[in-house]
Amino acid sequence: MTDRKNEENYQEIEETINPEQKEKYWKTGFGLNKIDLLDPSEYLTETLLPVHFAGRLSYLEVEQALVNHYKTLPKDDQNQRERECDFVSTRIASLLDNSGFVFSPASLKGIHRYLFKDILPEKWVGKFREKNIYKMEPVLNGETVTYANYFMIEDTLGYDFDTERKKKYAGMEIHETIKSMAAFTSSIWQVHPFREGNTRTVAVFMVQYLNDLGFTVNNAPFEKHASYFRNALVRANYTNLAKKIDSTDSYLIKFYENLLLHADHILLDQEEFLAKEG
Repeated sequence: MTDRKNEENYQEIEETINPEQKEKYWKTGFGLNKIDLLDPSEYLTETLLPVHFAGRLSYLEVEQALVNHYKTLPKDDQNQRERECDFVSTRIASLLDNSGFVFSPASLKGIHRYLFKDILPEKWVGKFREKNIYKMEPVLNGETVTYANYFMIEDTLGYDFDTERKKKYAGMEIHETIKSMAAFTSSIWQVHPFREGNTRTVAVFMVQYLNDLGFTVNNAPFEKHASYFRNALVRANYTNLAKKIDSTDSYLIKFYENLLLHADHILLDQEEFLAKEG
């Protein structure tokens, strides 16, 4: 006979009630959106968040309030930019407050779909791109990183994830672990599987992955230095031998040391990247 008591032992995971922890999740979301020069609306920060931090609005209720709010506003550029920041930040905070995670390329798709539903064109949301793309990088003086060919995205990610699964972090010294994590992050970002939103998706995925491995993640670097994180990923994937520039994970390793070891490396702004590498 089935033990009914054992079937009833599962408990639901609720949102944290700690307002300080919630605030950290939100600041991480706002920081990651600054990569795309996006800022939240006063309606979110001044009206909704105080009620949310007091425990009277869930993440879903915050999002529904945003839906109702933006229905009343004209769809001009400023409102659309604030709308993207508000919704994506809400969803980032919600994901960081959620312990559910599976290590697979499908999780990247799922995170992208959750973050950018009704924000990006539907044909791009949660789907690997079907075109090759490039982006001129200010930190490279207008040059670009070479991303994976669109028809090799699934194979390339499959290889990266299979390689990562074989690593035995339990017996690895922490600085070697950080180097390995930086390399894995760099690899999946370089694939650039989506048309837009790659850095935000990879960042959320990596925080969830690190939490799943048992690390205590200091989210402050994402909150304050998300643009540095992206620039570090660019430099980790850019080589120009004619200019005697090699790719380097050194910037990304510094970021991860701040993230996982609470190191106090000064994280360079864009001008200092250019001065050092240009």
